[in-house]
Amino acid sequence: MEHKSDEELLAEHLAGKPGAFDTLVARYIDGLFGFFQRFVGNAAIAEDLVQETFLQVHLSAGAFDPTRSFKPWLYTIAANKARDHMRARGRRPAQSLDIATGDAEGPTPGARVEAPEPPLREQLDELEQAEQVRAMIAQMPEHLRLILILGYYERLPYAEIAEILGIPVGTVKSRLHSALNYFGRMWLAHTRNAARG
Repeated sequence: MEHKSDEELLAEHLAGKPGAFDTLVARYIDGLFGFFQRFVGNAAIAEDLVQETFLQVHLSAGAFDPTRSFKPWLYTIAANKARDHMRARGRRPAQSLDIATGDAEGPTPGARVEAPEPPLREQLDELEQAEQVRAMIAQMPEHLRLILILGYYERLPYAEIAEILGIPVGTVKSRLHSALNYFGRMWLAHTRNAARG
């Protein structure tokens, strides 16, 4: 089933074929977890939101338009779950006690400690910097944080982001540019403050 398209798997799931939905989940669970963890800043909440998203996919599978691509539809559901969660808790991101999640920013701390290179000091510096990046992203306005995660971390094409967020491609480009500038200003201010301290 691995070679089948997402859309074929969803159709098979609707037809009652065992394992089709499990294959879809296996394809996207890690990516969705990374998306939610970056957005809400908390691994436990991210896990809950992944489950809620796949439950919604299961419940709404019959409403999926087979002429569309599955991935933007999935991330539309995920983005709505993320925004609903943030609104429900007053728009403040949770601060995670997790040091790292093993996502695209690098291996988990355990994997780093096992590796003989680079030296421990360099590893700790990298972990600290990753935490600072996560904290800054968590402080960004919701619309900029969301588009930065979709465009930069998830590396989704502009057209898919436009579909997910329901905005024109031109708006995706300008908003992503604004998000990168916003983050850049935050990082510059952070490095200046660190240099003074």
